[in-house]
Amino acid sequence: MMDGQPYPIPKPWTESSIGKVVVKTRQRDPRKNPGEVFQYVDVSSVSNESFKITEATPTLGSDAPSRARKAIETDDVLFATVRPTLKRIASVSPELDGAIASTGYCVLRCDKAKADPRFLYYFLITDHFNARMAGLERGASYPAVRDSDVTASWLPLPPLPEQKKIAHILSTVQRAIEAQERIIQTTTELKKALMHKLFTEGLRNEPQKQTEIGLVPESWEVKELGDFFEIKHGYAFDGRFFEPTGNFILMTPGHFHEEGGFRDQGERTKYFTGEIPTDYLLDQDDLVVAMTEQKSGLLGSAAFVPESDLYLHNQRLGLIVNLDAKHLSKRFLFNVFNLPHLRVEVAKTSTGSKVKHTSPTKLRAVRVGIPPTLDEQEEIAGALETTARKIALAISNRTQLQDLFRTLLHELMTAKTRVDTGLDLWYPNLGVSN
Repeated sequence: MMDGQPYPIPKPWTESSIGKVVVKTRQRDPRKNPGEVFQYVDVSSVSNESFKITEATPTLGSDAPSRARKAIETDDVLFATVRPTLKRIASVSPELDGAIASTGYCVLRCDKAKADPRFLYYFLITDHFNARMAGLERGASYPAVRDSDVTASWLPLPPLPEQKKIAHILSTVQRAIEAQERIIQTTTELKKALMHKLFTEGLRNEPQKQTEIGLVPESWEVKELGDFFEIKHGYAFDGRFFEPTGNFILMTPGHFHEEGGFRDQGERTKYFTGEIPTDYLLDQDDLVVAMTEQKSGLLGSAAFVPESDLYLHNQRLGLIVNLDAKHLSKRFLFNVFNLPHLRVEVAKTSTGSKVKHTSPTKLRAVRVGIPPTLDEQEEIAGALETTARKIALAISNRTQLQDLFRTLLHELMTAKTRVDTGLDLWYPNLGVSN
């Protein structure tokens, strides 16, 4: 039985269900061919951010898990019925034609005379469909829905040409998002390579020397960070005064990127509405360090405070104070905190199992290579900042495109925006045009 219509649809759209626009798929047991290698798509193979199959595992038939049973073809749409609220949804690419998916997926193969596979794929991403699946979950420790729950779901069905246009528009934005992700990935790798080169060779074409931290330029000195600054502990703000809105933001390790730099928390921002103790309101360009690790790779990450009189210094952050600015540039120091060997040293001396901690004493004891002049330090910082700005721009573009995708997905699937009314999709700066 099809579930009810959740929102009105225009003519000539029709009401249908997913089950009415798909054809039967088949199962295949790869263990019957023990010597053959097949591509296995497990539930963990799909990204719920890109809605793509990110990896398929080459598996020998004799080693096939018991869940490897669902044969898949090009343009099939996969929906993970196990923990469906995680939104593991994907379209099967030609490279995976003939692969085998886990029984944890509902495999949907469109009757292409009725529904465009890409249209169905995008419908499964909508909030409406996923809210419907969330309401049908069964089981507490292992929540799941049945394939029949998926196929019984209501489906708004535009004429086939309009389905294809909707899918084309959403695919265009999706490809633009992927292009920005590639820029982020390649530029991030470039920054890592540049950092290694700058911190081992410097900028002066001078000979290198071997030290306890590896190769550094001959004129550099290897010194403890504690020779240049102190670290001030933060304050344990009373959780009773945390609110979703307010005048002061509690700065936490969640505000840090793993590779360094400030991260806007958006809707997860935590405000403090209680009395603020003296000297725990941060100033713009204060340099703070994550002393507690909420996720792997964060411990020792640094960020500049973006604005004065807004962010509060809590106990999970260290504030760099009494910096010897005549011998160490703050901009250079920010990049020092991103050095792989520093992060390794901080991790080795950290305490805690699930949540790791470091201390001012341990952080200040780390030894690093320091250029002899502020000019060289500033030049190195400037080169890395140029690359970081390119990454930040690509991240900003990706965020805008993701917002655009969500808006268009809702507008197009609910017919609030119609493709036959001359939809203007012109965002040349973001690589999108129709």
